[in-house]
Amino acid sequence: MTDAPGTPDGGPSSTYWYDGNDSATTLLSALRTFRMADQELRRRMSDGMDMNTTDLSALRFVIARELGGDPVTPLRLADHLHISGASTSKLLDRLTASGHLQRIPHPHDGRSRIVIATDHAHSQVRARLGHLHDRMFEIAQQVPAPARPTLIAFLIAMAEQLDSEATPPELTPPAD
Repeated sequence: MTDAPGTPDGGPSSTYWYDGNDSATTLLSALRTFRMADQELRRRMSDGMDMNTTDLSALRFVIARELGGDPVTPLRLADHLHISGASTSKLLDRLTASGHLQRIPHPHDGRSRIVIATDHAHSQVRARLGHLHDRMFEIAQQVPAPARPTLIAFLIAMAEQLDSEATPPELTPPAD
């Protein structure tokens, strides 16, 4: 494996998959650096809130949908997290016991329930992420306006590619 200079953090960029020191390789390395930092932030956030990363993902999903006026049912949460109904029930029990979520009757379907974030959850998320979101917005504003559509298209195309990838086949042991 060879390394090429030029990552945003000043470290080497891996060219394991790609030949040469093309700027596209450096762009992919920067994206990888961002994704690793994002994953590490989520781990630290979940540790700081005394919950696992799936619990934090659930909380973020519920809050995001609430802000959009789009209620979340336990089944929808399970689908979003790709976990079973039983796992979702345990997750909801944990987050209800910790004071982060509540289960309430669905406003339009009396037979169903929805999940909402508590004031406690909103205040914890704001306290932990408010400054970060402000700073991220400042950084985004520093990108020249004419370059933004290209960056948006790039990031959306990458997200769509990642979402479209099928589960890879299981690895097979080496032949003897």
